[in-house]
Amino acid sequence: MEKVVVPYKEKESNKKVQVAEMFDNISPRYDLLNHLLSLGIDIYWRKRAIKLLKPHKPEYILDIATGTGDFAIEALSLKPKKVIGVDISEGMLAHGRVKMAKKGYDKIIDLQTGDSENLSFDDNTFDAVIVSFGVRNFENLLAGLQNMYKVLKPGGRVVVLEFSKPRSFPFKQIYNFYFKYVLPKIGKVISKDQSAYTYLPESVQAFPDGNDFLKVLQNAGFNENKCIPLTFGISSIYTGVK
Repeated sequence: MEKVVVPYKEKESNKKVQVAEMFDNISPRYDLLNHLLSLGIDIYWRKRAIKLLKPHKPEYILDIATGTGDFAIEALSLKPKKVIGVDISEGMLAHGRVKMAKKGYDKIIDLQTGDSENLSFDDNTFDAVIVSFGVRNFENLLAGLQNMYKVLKPGGRVVVLEFSKPRSFPFKQIYNFYFKYVLPKIGKVISKDQSAYTYLPESVQAFPDGNDFLKVLQNAGFNENKCIPLTFGISSIYTGVK
């Protein structure tokens, strides 16, 4: 039985409701914190993940758990006709829409309220479905991935970027110390929400990374599944084909 990790342990609401509330709370400082806490490496990770789609020239792309839209913006390098970003947090989407309007991307990137487990699109709609740092927040991981599979066109690609757990000495020990003791303190000071940055390391620890995640992708229907570890295994890119 998979352990369910939630941000606000004192509350009885389910994971989906709590994750939406958490991201609403931290949305004003989310972008700043992302780059600060990853020392800016998250920008390189996103570029690397999107580059894998270049040979396939996807025209219609769905970005799940889009947040403020950074991954959707990175996907513009593929010159798609349309990118739709969905998220359960209205707070994150509001900041994302302001960002899109400022950058002039709001004609090509459409940010919508949406839930990975209950997508409102027709089957076989998108050439690619992408997610960065979002799948570990799904309440039901398999259901979310199965929904992504449904809305992909046959031959379409999935690209998932997610934190993973470094396994080599001494990086594993340094990383665990930073994640457990340093990151929550910085996160609390800047975001004013301690639970959010305690939840982050806990959710990463509970997430089935590496080969375990490849098995879940396979169970959801995807083929040719691959895992590419990045930066000593701090994060990984997972790819699959419908």
